[in-house]
Amino acid sequence: MELRQLRHFVAVAEQGHFTRAAESVHLSQSALSSSIRALEDELGVTLFERTTRSVVPTDAGTVLYPHAQRMLGEARDAVVALERLRTGEAGTLTLGTVQTFTAVDIPALLARLHRTRPGIDVTLREGTTAELLDAVAAAELDLAFVALDARPLPRGLTALQTYREELTVVVAPGHLLTAVDRIELEALTAYPFVDFQAGTGLQTTIESLFTAAGAHRHITFRVGSIDRVLELVRHGLGIAVVPDPIALRSGLHRIHIHPGSPLRTVALVGRAPASPSMAAELFLELLGTP
Repeated sequence: MELRQLRHFVAVAEQGHFTRAAESVHLSQSALSSSIRALEDELGVTLFERTTRSVVPTDAGTVLYPHAQRMLGEARDAVVALERLRTGEAGTLTLGTVQTFTAVDIPALLARLHRTRPGIDVTLREGTTAELLDAVAAAELDLAFVALDARPLPRGLTALQTYREELTVVVAPGHLLTAVDRIELEALTAYPFVDFQAGTGLQTTIESLFTAAGAHRHITFRVGSIDRVLELVRHGLGIAVVPDPIALRSGLHRIHIHPGSPLRTVALVGRAPASPSMAAELFLELLGTP
């Protein structure tokens, strides 16, 4: 049973006449009659009583009519829904981000997307870089903002946009280091550290930075929330290395690391070579990626 056959059946039932029904569906009368006969043969019932003056649905035709209308209506609704999805008028965007991502104002970007495409539903999920990369690879997320380290991205994933952020030191008010605004990496090892430990990315970048300099840190606290890192620093329980935008917002005293102002790499990651959904494409357009 095909949708076109149901359309033909409904046309005959509503017109009560094969000639008028054929005109309404832009078929010849013979083609329409053949379509109805094929439907009757498939269902094993007679759908119409044919008289010299009119065509009247049989009991079987009367039973089929509301079902045919509903199926045709659902098919039309499906076409409309798919068209809205294709054009970006509706859809879903699943987006992931690490806690420490600051290179893009994600709430502002999502607000712009909502203003232009209010029919798109957005799910925003926080996680570690490892968790988010796994979720993108498994198609649980469309895109994710992650912190990268020296290791390559897993196979099947690609960086759609990359950003570089300076890493700086934050210390509590009244700390001995508030008297300086620039310090060498090795000099920091004289002070206890609060370390952000939430998977790969920022954590491993900082570890690599000190390892390369041959500098050993004394870490007194390891926590999984960047807000908790800043709270512990504020209470004088250690110093911390964080992305400079986070340091700026914290209100804590910032110290630039000399020489070189170390950087960390963050990126927006998606699947490759799979094409993103229309909702994801619209988000990428707002972000300014190709």
